[in-house]
Amino acid sequence: MNSRVAINQVTVADQGAAWVDRDAPGRRAMLTEILAQVSREALQGDGLEAVLQCIVDCLVRRLPIAIASIILLEDAGAYFAQEVCAGELYLMQPTSAPWPITMGAAGRCARTGETQLIADVGSDPDYVPGNIAVRSEYLVPIRHRKRLLGVLNIESTRADFFAPDTCAVFDAVADQIAGAIHLARLAGELEVANRKLRQLSMSDGLTGIANRRCFDQRLASEWALLAREGRPLALIIADADCFKALNDARGHLYGDECLRELARICAGFAERDCDLAARYGGEELILLLPGCDVRDAQQIGERFRSRVQSLAIAHPASSVGPHVTISVGVSAVEPGPGHSAEQLIAAADRALYAAKAGAATG
Repeated sequence: MNSRVAINQVTVADQGAAWVDRDAPGRRAMLTEILAQVSREALQGDGLEAVLQCIVDCLVRRLPIAIASIILLEDAGAYFAQEVCAGELYLMQPTSAPWPITMGAAGRCARTGETQLIADVGSDPDYVPGNIAVRSEYLVPIRHRKRLLGVLNIESTRADFFAPDTCAVFDAVADQIAGAIHLARLAGELEVANRKLRQLSMSDGLTGIANRRCFDQRLASEWALLAREGRPLALIIADADCFKALNDARGHLYGDECLRELARICAGFAERDCDLAARYGGEELILLLPGCDVRDAQQIGERFRSRVQSLAIAHPASSVGPHVTISVGVSAVEPGPGHSAEQLIAAADRALYAAKAGAATG
């Protein structure tokens, strides 16, 4: 476990006095209040680690407890991987997380899956000595349904603290912790699923590169950014020549594979984080190049065209040549008053059709 900071034995003594000064009904009322507070934290806290920290802070603040810690297991259950703790007494144990469940009383709790009440820590063979003020310890498995998630560890300066009523509250606290962990994991899984859905909604299903929706959003954001910075924005539109004839001659599976290869090559020219390769529609691919002027874009477009030609993908029905070729249109502009993103696209589109006309004639 990690080293604990701290030392304020007066505060711990005050906690003990507050506990001793109450009669049995007063202690039960105090425990009920604490359990209600823990329940609120478990349901309303912001982030799992913050929730767990609030829980152990509450226990230490209200009760004669030297250390309260929540020790979580890694997925396989063979090691403790994380600890959230609170306490004012200095306590050092020789191992930092992760550590195996073969160690210590917490490990015994995890191995057996049963609560461990240690009335005298000095006589327990598995207790790892920490602070001489600790007299007793109570460990509760944190379990959601049949899955063991970790251990709630409570260490007290009093030998008589862990009465049945007190232990019952800590059992309930462990259940609240298990619920909070389960909810946090569900929220995490939901976020991962939503992230995947967002990625899918922005990706082209056939080629795997960005789709038109993603391109439109990036174009709008880059346009606004570059208008503020006074830098240019370039666009390259590439279209496979005689693509319908290729599908007719070799079948759509061959055409799809060809389009995937063209998309892979296109994506290779999106070298910077700000660049974007997308499928614009049909067999049209597009490169968004923020900060790139028209001369640099023309060079990239020519490299793209040349790279496709060098692959020599067979095209038995092309009027241009025996292999798959692309035509490329390039445009660039400095975003700002008097220009629009639509004009940038239209200019690249005109250049593309001019290139196609040139390829057809010669």
